[in-house]
Amino acid sequence: MNASSFPKEPNSATSAALDEISLYGLRPGSDEPDYRPLPEVQMIESSIAGMVGSLAEMLSDTRLEDELDELAWSLANVFHRRLTQTQRSLDEAEGKIRDLQVTQDGSEVRDVELQRAILQGQSLTEQRNAYEIMRDLAADHYHVLTGSAWLPRTGSKVSQRNLTATLIESREFISKKHRAENETYCPDGTRIAFAGGVECQDHQAIWRILDLTHAKYPDMILLHGGSPKGAELIAAKWAESRSVTQVVFKPDWKAHQKAAPFRRNDALLAAMPVGVIACTGNGITDNLVDKARKMGIVVKRVLEPSK
Repeated sequence: MNASSFPKEPNSATSAALDEISLYGLRPGSDEPDYRPLPEVQMIESSIAGMVGSLAEMLSDTRLEDELDELAWSLANVFHRRLTQTQRSLDEAEGKIRDLQVTQDGSEVRDVELQRAILQGQSLTEQRNAYEIMRDLAADHYHVLTGSAWLPRTGSKVSQRNLTATLIESREFISKKHRAENETYCPDGTRIAFAGGVECQDHQAIWRILDLTHAKYPDMILLHGGSPKGAELIAAKWAESRSVTQVVFKPDWKAHQKAAPFRRNDALLAAMPVGVIACTGNGITDNLVDKARKMGIVVKRVLEPSK
């Protein structure tokens, strides 16, 4: 009788596990801690530099060369989105740990659950930090490539590694739910409001007054309207260059429509800046100045509007 005619015996659990490891490598189960290492910083740096370099080489002198800025922005945004998702998972894990701490009864089962939750939280923290490094390195390459700071289209760019150089959306800054968290990201300091019109382009005068203000208040936090061009863009680039924390108060057009810029002014002044720096602007800037003076806030006019 041919040996091949005998029915094959089923593989043992150990044999199946060894076959799985040989084919796919050692992978932890969904309920097991993952002890595999994260990518090393040197590898991340060289890989992201290679990605950006390959994009530039591929698109240079082609019809798609003008798309290079957007693609480089999107590369950083890929890591930013994963960072945001991982942070959400970390928040959920922290909530689970707090619940398990409350329900601890000394039993081994509860203790094992808590230890697993803590290990998961530690792993998510490390993953969050790794994605942050990737995002920040890609943002640095975007800055070198375009000359502009990389910023997300929505939300805030916050780095755990450098909490003094952050950009915070005003709605997050003043939200009661996230106030305690944002106070960590936005440390106590001297808040200085800045306003100016889109036509104001005197970057030398703006940087000069901001440098003088920063010298007087080394813990300065810059509050501004986040305009994509003009005086406020110049101020934002100054803050990025000087590693000064920014809090951006954008008008909420959907909620307030035509009144959005004026409601934005109210929100900015509600943050209680000690002073306002106002450049040439329009009625919206003048509205901010008038309200600040009525509140007793010192106003410094730069590039006085023509009468």
